[in-house]
Amino acid sequence: MITHIYGICLLISVGFFIYMAQKNYHTMDAYFWSIILLCPIVIMGYWLKAQAETTEAVAVLFCFIYLESTVLVIVLLFAMLRNMGIPVQAWMKIAGYGAAAVHMAIVCLSVHSGMYYQSIEIIPTAMGNATKMTDGPMKPFHYVFLGAVFIWLMVMLILGIRRNGTYSRRSLIYFGSALGIGLLTHLLEGIADSDFTILPALYVLGELIIVLDYDYTHAHDISCVLADLQEESRSRGYVAVSRNRTFLGCNDMAKSFLGFLKEQRVDEKITEGDEYKLQVLRLIDAFEENGTGSSRFQLGEMTCACEISPLTTRNGKRIIGYLLDLRDATEEQRNYDIIKHYNESLNEEIQEKTRNIRDIQRKVVLGMADIIENRDSNTGGHVKRTSDIIHIIVDEIKRQGHLSLTEEMSQDIVRAAPTHDLGKITIDSTILNKPGRLDAKEFETMKTHSAKSGEMVRILLEGVEEARFVQVAYNVARFHHERWDGRGYPEGLVGTMIPLEARIMAVADVYDALVSKRCYKEPMSFEQAADIMCENMGTQFDPNMKSVFLGCRAQLEDYYRQHAETKTAAAAPAS
Repeated sequence: MITHIYGICLLISVGFFIYMAQKNYHTMDAYFWSIILLCPIVIMGYWLKAQAETTEAVAVLFCFIYLESTVLVIVLLFAMLRNMGIPVQAWMKIAGYGAAAVHMAIVCLSVHSGMYYQSIEIIPTAMGNATKMTDGPMKPFHYVFLGAVFIWLMVMLILGIRRNGTYSRRSLIYFGSALGIGLLTHLLEGIADSDFTILPALYVLGELIIVLDYDYTHAHDISCVLADLQEESRSRGYVAVSRNRTFLGCNDMAKSFLGFLKEQRVDEKITEGDEYKLQVLRLIDAFEENGTGSSRFQLGEMTCACEISPLTTRNGKRIIGYLLDLRDATEEQRNYDIIKHYNESLNEEIQEKTRNIRDIQRKVVLGMADIIENRDSNTGGHVKRTSDIIHIIVDEIKRQGHLSLTEEMSQDIVRAAPTHDLGKITIDSTILNKPGRLDAKEFETMKTHSAKSGEMVRILLEGVEEARFVQVAYNVARFHHERWDGRGYPEGLVGTMIPLEARIMAVADVYDALVSKRCYKEPMSFEQAADIMCENMGTQFDPNMKSVFLGCRAQLEDYYRQHAETKTAAAAPAS
């Protein structure tokens, strides 16, 4: 029965070897593959020994079995050193493998001499052939060797616990446990003089743990993940982090970018700490939320660019974490800053030139308005006053909120007010300055000024001002004489067909005409003017403007009073 158990252990052990061989890893760990190769050989020795029928065969098979307590234990110790980040020096290998080789030489050369085993007895049992050996004079060397290995193991475990390295504690525990349990079992079975050993089963269990650990480690080992990018990775840093923020590994270049990686332990979570840890955690959070992530940060005088991508298993079927790609972007950032500075300077220059052009344009419009007012003795100061009171009316509209008027639109209407009578420059002075009522023909000529005003707005402003403002100014100039009831000009628009800005301008234009002095009339009182304005709400004016007019009536009257006082003071002779 024991032969069957050992046979099953041998098949499983060989299966582990085949399984790992077909993984086709980019890199090969000599210590791991030595373990995977030696275990089936040792287990095969136990399996054949349980079936051997001659003492000579048992003695020869012991040569294979003793690979476990010589070469295998040394390989495990070196694997633990490698895992802890301690370089295995040449003298260590000479000492370790040299002692194992001497040990194996003694065993092999003592097969027939009786120096290692004075006698070997085969005892058939129901479970298989058991063996009883009488130790020879060289056998104590075996116990000394194992004692030295055990002491070495204890020192390494203590060193591993106390040493503040970045290596994986999990792997250290796996290797240390496998070695420690094997040594302890070997010692206890020797003391108990057991007929059969459970070491083959322990080897299989140990192999399973080591294979799983190696498979996991290899899948997360940054040097393995980046094997295909070896050339590029020399100038780039790569950091692997699991989905739960556990640090999986990095290449050496990454440590020069992110200093905390020099102290960060494998298999430990990256927690909030310095700004660079926060950069990493924020980048992962952004990637999980948006599916993309990149950032730049300063490392002294160097600009570091960091991008993140999913880290998958070798077959690409499952995301196991994230891969951070770090590179030196100093030159790239410098070029970007130069271009950005140039663009900003260019934009500032363009904006300055645009402001200058608009300022010139505004002065041209205001200059033309002044020319018109100087020609039109009937409407002196009209452009200036309507430009002021339109501001009061627009503010009241925004305060009441009855009409849809954005801040941008409000500013455009105020800016457009001076353009509303530009077309009067085309009207003959005899009509423009006639002191009495205009006859029908003269009035028809006068009515053409609104359409002419719209044309002049386009000529003066298109290509210089924003299209949005040009349209508002055009509407104000062309349609401010339209009436709500459709009896206005130049197109006879009705109701909301009239643009809102023109409806607002109409209120300011008419109110100023009522309360201002003209050569053919005296100014109307505020009460009379208010009555006329209210009576015409719904006929001449938008009925929605009634509440607006009443809401700002007091402000309008104060404006005209102050304007009259200022004008009187300016006209008074100096004492």
